[in-house]
Amino acid sequence: MRVLLVNMPWAPIDLPSLALGILKRSVDERVPNGTADVLHANLEYVDWITKNTEFTLEDYSYYSLGSYFLGCGDWVFSSALYDDPEWRVPEFTEAMAGRVRGTRMDMTRALHASAPDFVRYIAERIVALAPDLVGFTSTFQQNTAALAAAKYVKRLAPHIATAMGGANCDGKQGEAVHRNFPFVDYVLRGEGEVSFPALLNALDAGEPLSEVPGLCRRGDDGASLVNAMSTRPLPPAAILPPDYGGYFERLASSHARNWVEPKLVVEGARGCWWGEKHHCTFCGLNGSFMEFRSKSPDVFYDEVIELARRHRVLDMYVVDNILDMGYVNTVLPRIIDSGFDLRMHIEIKSNMRQKQLQTLADAGLIFVQPGIESLNSRVLTLMDKGVTGGQNVRMLRDAATVGLSVAWNYLHGFPGEDAADYDDVVAQLPALEHLNPPVGQSSRIAIERFSPYFNNPGLGFRDLRPAEPYRLTYDLPEDEMFDLAYVFDVPPRGIGEEVVRRLDEGIAHWKRNYAGSRLTHCDLEDRIVLVSRRRAFDWTHLELTVPFELALFRLLDQPHTVKAAARKLREGHGVDEDALREVLKRWRALGVVFEDSGQFVQIAPPALNEEFLRIDFMRHASARDTELAATTT
Repeated sequence: MRVLLVNMPWAPIDLPSLALGILKRSVDERVPNGTADVLHANLEYVDWITKNTEFTLEDYSYYSLGSYFLGCGDWVFSSALYDDPEWRVPEFTEAMAGRVRGTRMDMTRALHASAPDFVRYIAERIVALAPDLVGFTSTFQQNTAALAAAKYVKRLAPHIATAMGGANCDGKQGEAVHRNFPFVDYVLRGEGEVSFPALLNALDAGEPLSEVPGLCRRGDDGASLVNAMSTRPLPPAAILPPDYGGYFERLASSHARNWVEPKLVVEGARGCWWGEKHHCTFCGLNGSFMEFRSKSPDVFYDEVIELARRHRVLDMYVVDNILDMGYVNTVLPRIIDSGFDLRMHIEIKSNMRQKQLQTLADAGLIFVQPGIESLNSRVLTLMDKGVTGGQNVRMLRDAATVGLSVAWNYLHGFPGEDAADYDDVVAQLPALEHLNPPVGQSSRIAIERFSPYFNNPGLGFRDLRPAEPYRLTYDLPEDEMFDLAYVFDVPPRGIGEEVVRRLDEGIAHWKRNYAGSRLTHCDLEDRIVLVSRRRAFDWTHLELTVPFELALFRLLDQPHTVKAAARKLREGHGVDEDALREVLKRWRALGVVFEDSGQFVQIAPPALNEEFLRIDFMRHASARDTELAATTT
């Protein structure tokens, strides 16, 4: 059986598809009469569109991820799905007038008009390769492109079986896809390493499909039949490493090679060990299976090194939703000793200690996403995050200390929050401008399928509707669209727009001033020297010499309340709470500490990065030289 696996736009172009890499290996190893190839239709799209259109990496990134909550990427291909280059253009234009402007709106409509031509082209390519079955993966903004391609393939070659799977096909979503789009023969829900080979083997042998877990199939009358999903997640030993054969060769011949440096996608674990105990109220990332399971350290290490060796690529994206903390003492030391200068991105929890972060940095995990979504403890409690605002700020400080780049987002819109939860944070943002700012402006939370907010209306969100982009894209009844959707609209909760405006203003200043802001400390035992260059503070040099102040500053390496700090300092220094409050009040005014919910943490990384300081000095020296030259000519 010949299988063709297709990765449609808007899949990232700098990454091979992990899902299709795993399925390719699953077919090759677990289907006796099967072979699988991958068609990188996302790269095909780049080559196709750049022949006649001014189109850049920034444009692709916008439709791939940047516009996810606007649905622009899916709307572009809705014209192909519904065989109409003008499909809902007036409705989309009116609805998005305030959010998609000028040339971006012009391009979106132009891509929408040309999408049927590309889908026709890619369907002809698929049919020419003569597969017995073509499988489409669908994640994020791939849904309409994948559906449209399946429709065109079925139109050109009805004998070719069509299948879909991926995150957009989990649970009820997969049932809705199969129920509403009859040109999709099979939808696989859940983990595909078992179900996809089982489907292919049953088809090859002419056996019934009723035992394939999670499969949506058609009865003799064409009606959708749904097999029960597996109730147990795949054990880690059964998770195959991906086969990325063909991706790097195709990228090398694509126009996209001028845009990106390719990265490898690796996977050590699935599920979330924190979510098993405390499911963050807004998070729907783990879909049907929250249970955390990870590959053995030896297996994961061998996979990472083998992929780097085989493809001669050192940049890696680790897709685990949370780091297996055991890897800090098992896998990462081996990577450090391996001689491979890896550069990796991974998601972690923000309460990791500095020593652990140093291990991550030494192993090449230099881009981290620690799940920071707020700097206020009360709001973090509403999220069930299990950390405090002070711990999140400490993470930003410690990441700067060890040289980690932190990706994080400031979220709002939680039931029960109020302006007071933001005002004090906003007042202190200027003190943090030397630390990694959020990736963008603040964001009102979206209600995601599989999240506690979706599953439990008692948490504050009722009257859910499929998000507006679904209604602009699909021609489906509301109840069918509800099952298809991953993101939902609700009346806003939490803070009002005036508070949001002040928060966004503070974040905008932070982002604008980050590159030129500094705050460091140097501990010389008998004194601590702080050096600052931040727009909101006029001091540049500060020395702490009083013994109890030295002890207090060192103690505030971790967040402490006044009461806890006084208790720890009373024996050696004999200070009371009032004296501590006065010092902390002064330090807060100087931007030396961050305060949240009665806890204080010092925010000055140690002045350790000498090379960075030299680069910084050279940058300013060069600017002075340029100014001098300008005045003497």
